[in-house]
Amino acid sequence: MSGWGRAFRRRRVIGSGGTGPENTGPSGDDDAGPAPAVLSVILVVVVLGFSFEPAVVLPRPAAVPMVLLQLATCLPSTRRLRGAWTLAAQFLLAPWSGLPGFLGASVLLVVERRLRWPLFAVIVLAAGPLAPGDGSVHSVLNGMGNALAHGLIIYALTRLTELYAELRATRGALGQARVTAERERAGRDLDAVLGAALAEIARLAGQGTLAARDMVVVARAASERVRAAPAVQSAEAEADDGTDVSARAMTPGPAWPIVVATHLEYLIVGMAYLLGDGVPGGRIAGYAAVLVAVVGLQAYHSLPRPPGVRPPYAAWTLGLQLALALGVLAAPDGPYPHLVGFAAASVLIVLPARTGWPAAGALTAVAAVALLARTDGPGAQGTALLLLDIVVIALVFHGLALLTRLVQQVREAREALASLVVARERRRIARDVHDLLGYGLSAIVLKGELAVRDPDRERAGRHLADAAALAERALADLRAIPGEGAELTLEEELASARKVLAAAGIAVRVRGAAYSVDGVSQALFATVLREAVTNVLRHAAGAGRCEVDLGPGLLRVADDGRALPAPQRREGAGPGAGGNGLRNLRERAAALGGVLEAGPVPHGGGPGGARGYVLTVRLESAPVPLTG
Repeated sequence: MSGWGRAFRRRRVIGSGGTGPENTGPSGDDDAGPAPAVLSVILVVVVLGFSFEPAVVLPRPAAVPMVLLQLATCLPSTRRLRGAWTLAAQFLLAPWSGLPGFLGASVLLVVERRLRWPLFAVIVLAAGPLAPGDGSVHSVLNGMGNALAHGLIIYALTRLTELYAELRATRGALGQARVTAERERAGRDLDAVLGAALAEIARLAGQGTLAARDMVVVARAASERVRAAPAVQSAEAEADDGTDVSARAMTPGPAWPIVVATHLEYLIVGMAYLLGDGVPGGRIAGYAAVLVAVVGLQAYHSLPRPPGVRPPYAAWTLGLQLALALGVLAAPDGPYPHLVGFAAASVLIVLPARTGWPAAGALTAVAAVALLARTDGPGAQGTALLLLDIVVIALVFHGLALLTRLVQQVREAREALASLVVARERRRIARDVHDLLGYGLSAIVLKGELAVRDPDRERAGRHLADAAALAERALADLRAIPGEGAELTLEEELASARKVLAAAGIAVRVRGAAYSVDGVSQALFATVLREAVTNVLRHAAGAGRCEVDLGPGLLRVADDGRALPAPQRREGAGPGAGGNGLRNLRERAAALGGVLEAGPVPHGGGPGGARGYVLTVRLESAPVPLTG
């Protein structure tokens, strides 16, 4: 046997030993990604594969405990065992196990940051003289290169697996952190805009009837702002790019440099092999060019890209890589099948899983046939071990690319989930601002106008005192909104509705009792009643009567007022769509499986057979509708 084929028996080949991660889980394009347990299987395959030596069927005795310690250090389920004792045991076993790269990986995982990389460099340098072989430049470089590649790859796969599991587990935590930050921002914004207005209302109410007109102006302006109900969002939030420091800090920064370093290791050791094997000079240049092209194209195919996006010109680059890798199998100086491993890795990276795995298997089979067909080939046992090297190279580089992509996907999924949660929270805050504060401000306007018109200074003072109390209550509601929201009770809202409507000269009739409404419906009905009373005060001109019907799963509020002209509906809004208030109430009712209907009623449908406006909300628990 001659040339590159002979090197298999007398030298440790480039990147020898080891297996890499394989995509045994769902496709990387799946948003959920494979479970962390599947990635643990990948780590086991990598570590076991790296423990094999060429031309050695059984591992060294010291390699067995070395492998077990490495698994205990790397696997998420046993990482709690990782520590000084495992590192010390591996240090003692390293010279006799033939696996210095395992020690290097453990150093990177266990030792503190400022010492880990210098210690790793010492281990890599020491691995050269300790490597088996004839002490040639190629043997020393190959020993160092294998220690470098094995250490970096195991470290990268372990860290990526840990990051992937951590990111998956903390998707909800990021959303909660974003919600907390949004609530703090909303609290500041609301306090600056509406809190100041409510405080001013309370101050003016305390100054007597002379300041009543000013109070009404402030209350009316605040009420209009609340009725508009834009999404609560500060300029700071607008400028937020949607990323968070913790997620950026967990980005697998070392992954790509490690991929580059392992590619360079294969190139350097391969070049040393070519120079030391006595290949004629003219052919050395050709083989070197092929080596650089195949490894370089594999690095190009491994560049980080969004899920589902193929490298530009992938058909040409992958075709060229396959042609070069397969062509070397027929080289006159002996086959060099390891380049097929790089091509197989590119196939797994570029092609979809349903075609990539069969194609990679076909490449391995072609390499096996080519090796067995050569008269100067390595024979059956040698071919089997060379095929293991092909599988090692393919799975390792595919695994690095896969895990890097999965970590990026899960990080993006965290970001998307957090953005969705924040958007929902902003909507909830804006809805609560509209529904909870609109009533109080409308009542304050009413009380202020009554104080202005009432010639009796004592009654006017009571109206202003009521306005001040309403402002204090609205301010309390405002400060509760950024938290879990203000808690409303139906009994309190009924009492408040009677008082406020009576002050406006509107007679109130309530049929049913708050206790007849179940606990699930209580908060919804309290909110709907508050909004309905607000609408009576603002939009029901000339209203003299208001009726409230309560029952299990049903609330109906009707008045006999003449509805004021509604603002022009937005394009696409149907009849009865209403503004922000009704839209918010419909959302609240729908969340409990209910339906809200609102609109004018024909003559005879309002209180006392009059014409008017009716608002009805019905939940699934409602028996028969009440018709008034």
